[in-house]
Amino acid sequence: MRASSPRSRSQGPGHRAGRGFTLVETLIAVGIAGVLSSIAYPSLESHVMRARRSDALVSLMEGQLAQERHRAHNRSYGDLAAIGVRRTSFSGHYAIEVAARGVDGYELVATATGRQAHDTTCRTLRIVVAGGNTVHASGPDATASNAAAVNRKCWNQ
Repeated sequence: MRASSPRSRSQGPGHRAGRGFTLVETLIAVGIAGVLSSIAYPSLESHVMRARRSDALVSLMEGQLAQERHRAHNRSYGDLAAIGVRRTSFSGHYAIEVAARGVDGYELVATATGRQAHDTTCRTLRIVVAGGNTVHASGPDATASNAAAVNRKCWNQ
């Protein structure tokens, strides 16, 4: 009869011979990772939406400057083609349009597209210039209001 090798001998209860993780330990680790990621993901998503919102703000400010430059050389404000502004924001998360224009003012609107359309609070950002007064408005739809609480959240990054 052969003597058993030291590797195959049992080394007592509760001692594993360095074989890795068991299925139960792996499932527990995956479960913990799932719980942690489900807690962290909404916070990450809100930060990503805020960062994308700045894309619209930059495009609207560029449009405002282009409108004033156009008005300095012409008698009225222009459409996007006349002022040389793209129809989408730089990163493409917002559609930009001139909703109204005339001799005394204009209205620039940025509407969220794609995944950014899930930004229910600040889906629409608007700059209205009328008679020398500038109003920043924002809201979930095309009737973006000038509500102070929403504007603070949307415009004051």
